[in-house]
Amino acid sequence: MGPGQAALRLSGMTRGVGSSKNRLNDNRLERRHVAEDYQMPKGELMKGKKGIVTGVANHQSIAWGIASQLAAQGAEIALLHLPGMERRVQPLAESIGVTVTAPVDVTDDASMDAAFQTVKDAFGEIDFFVHAIAFANKDELKGSFVENTTREGFLRAMNISAFSFVDCARRAAAMMPESGGSIITLTYMGSERAIPNYNTMGVAKAALESAVRYAARDLGPKGIRVNAVSPGAMRTLSLAGISGGRGMLAKGRSLSAMKEDTSMEGVAGCALWLLSDLGKSTTGELIHVDAGFHIMGFTDDEEG
Repeated sequence: MGPGQAALRLSGMTRGVGSSKNRLNDNRLERRHVAEDYQMPKGELMKGKKGIVTGVANHQSIAWGIASQLAAQGAEIALLHLPGMERRVQPLAESIGVTVTAPVDVTDDASMDAAFQTVKDAFGEIDFFVHAIAFANKDELKGSFVENTTREGFLRAMNISAFSFVDCARRAAAMMPESGGSIITLTYMGSERAIPNYNTMGVAKAALESAVRYAARDLGPKGIRVNAVSPGAMRTLSLAGISGGRGMLAKGRSLSAMKEDTSMEGVAGCALWLLSDLGKSTTGELIHVDAGFHIMGFTDDEEG
């Protein structure tokens, strides 16, 4: 499932800044992960294209896998990240040649204005945009949806997880050339099925997916394609913020059609298809990249 600001903030609360020596060791560790984690196919599918990727938190972020693949195919990228994440994001950015980064708080118009202006000053126009932003209070990602959901928590989750996409799409579209462009967002099957503990985030993701269809309708005449990618459960900070989240990995693997984990390369490859010219004529779609988890009814051992 996509990177979430809930997980980013939880990480910031549970892990202190530490000493200068610790920060140096963390940076070295981050750089090692950059080199070792994923083998993204190299090429020129994105050569000459510029765009924005949001939501990179660390080397396990789905947004990071997508950024790595786009860079390997020649894209010029700007990274917009949660304020306070510079120490984690900067080494990642440097490892793929990204020179444009900026903090952004999607709940603050002035912060959004500043972040998009930074990219506009650097790139002028953009060809693609990746929305990988979500949030729900940790206390609402467990137990009963009906009993644990608060008005404040629900509205905040909708604001950050769904409205931020609408706001970003509007701003990104305004920076795209007359020839058009491509926008994607990240969702999860908890929007379509009642997944234990996903709760408020599932409802917010359902709103996000509906927003994708309406944005695709509105931006289509401008040549801008809008789609959603729905990965299976993956080992990200977002998953750690959900009660029982780690168990979703094993269940996702055992219940999937392919009996395997969702791969970062698979998700990044889908994003590459949608953001490159290969994705022409595809818009308003929800693409599952989950080893076939979403198609299954019940497993063989449940028959009879």
